[in-house]
Amino acid sequence: MATMTIKGKEMRSVEVDWNEFYYTNCPLISPSNVDQEIGWVKEELKKIGVAYKYLRSTVENDWYPHYVHNLDNLMRYGGCGPAIHTQADIRRTKLIGTTHVYEGGCMLVRSRDDIYRMTDLKGKRIGLSRSMNVIKNDWWRFQEEQGIELMLRMNGMTRDDVEIVDFPYPDDWYDKPEMLTPMENPSELWLKRDIKHDLGFRPLEMPLLEGKIDAIYTQSKVFQHLQEQTSKVKAIENLANYPDWTLQGANVPATMTVSDVACQEHPEIIVAMMKAMIKVGRWSNEHKHAAAVILNKGTYYLDAEDTYNGIKHVDMVPTLSPYNLEALQINKDFMLSHGYIENDFDVFEWAAPEFLEKAAAELAAEEWEIKESLKNSPILA
Repeated sequence: MATMTIKGKEMRSVEVDWNEFYYTNCPLISPSNVDQEIGWVKEELKKIGVAYKYLRSTVENDWYPHYVHNLDNLMRYGGCGPAIHTQADIRRTKLIGTTHVYEGGCMLVRSRDDIYRMTDLKGKRIGLSRSMNVIKNDWWRFQEEQGIELMLRMNGMTRDDVEIVDFPYPDDWYDKPEMLTPMENPSELWLKRDIKHDLGFRPLEMPLLEGKIDAIYTQSKVFQHLQEQTSKVKAIENLANYPDWTLQGANVPATMTVSDVACQEHPEIIVAMMKAMIKVGRWSNEHKHAAAVILNKGTYYLDAEDTYNGIKHVDMVPTLSPYNLEALQINKDFMLSHGYIENDFDVFEWAAPEFLEKAAAELAAEEWEIKESLKNSPILA
C-alpha cells in the first residue's frame, strides 16, 4: 500500500502496477459515466493486457485520489474544481478530454417569499457553504461564489448590496466505515447514498428552508429541478438564460485527467482508453435516451426524461476545443483570484491533445480496415 500525507492527513492507495489502470467519476455528464455501465474502456484495455478497475474496487484505495490524484495509474473524469486545484497546487497531470454540459446557475429563494427578482434581495442574506475538509478542493463553494457574483453583476448589484453568510459543514463522509467497503462500480455508491434526496450534496437547502438565509445558489437544471419539485423553493435568476457563454460555469467543463507519469511511461494505455471513450461518446450521441437512462442513476437531474432534456444538445465525445479550454481558464482565473488555488498555470498548456488525436486516427484506421475486409471477403458457397 502506498501512502501520501497532505495537511496532516494520511491517504492510501495501491502500489502502482501498470498491468492495471483505475478510474473515478464524478456524478455528472460524461462518457465515462456511461461507460461504467457498458464497459467499452475495459474491453479496449484488455486488448493490451491492462485490467480496468474502479478506484474503490479495492480496500487499499480510499476516496482521496479522486480529489488529489495521488495515484499514477488513475483516470479522473469529473468537475473541474478538483482537477484545477490538483494541477495548480498538488501534482502535475494532463488534461486529455472535456465535456461541457451544465448551464450557469440559479438563485433559489423560498417559494412563498415576496421575492421575485435579484433586486429584491438587497439587504438580504445569501448563503455560502464552506467545506471543513481542508484536503480536497471546496468545489461546491467555488461555484456558489462565482455564480452569486455573476448574478449580482448581471443585475447591477455587488456583494455590498447583500449579506453573504458562511455556512461551514463537516464534509466528512469520505472516512466513514460504511463508505470504505469496496465497490465494483460507481453506481454502487449511489445505492448507499440516495443521490436524488441526500442533503449532504445540498448543504444550504435546510438553512434556506429554516429561514437562516434568504437565498442560495444552485446549478441550472441539475439540482434545480429536484429542489423545485419539493414546492418549497423557486428560482428568481438563471445564468443559463443569458446569451453570454462566459457566464456558464458551475464547476464545468467536466475534465478528464491522468497523471503526467502515466502519459510519459505508458501512452499506449491513454490512447486505448481514449479510443473507447470516443466510441462511447458517439454511441451516447446516437442514443441519447438510452444514455440518459444510464446517466440518471448517478446525476442530480430529476429523472431519466429530465436527464435526456439536459443532454440532448450535448456532444458526449471528449474534446479539447478552444471553447471548452477557455471556459476552464475562466474558472481557473476565478479560483486563483478568490484564493481557491495558490499557483497559476495556463489551461491551454495543461491540455494534451495528442492522445485524443492519436486515438481518433487509430479508430478511423481500424474502422476502415473492417469495412474493406468485409467488401473483399469471399462469397460463401
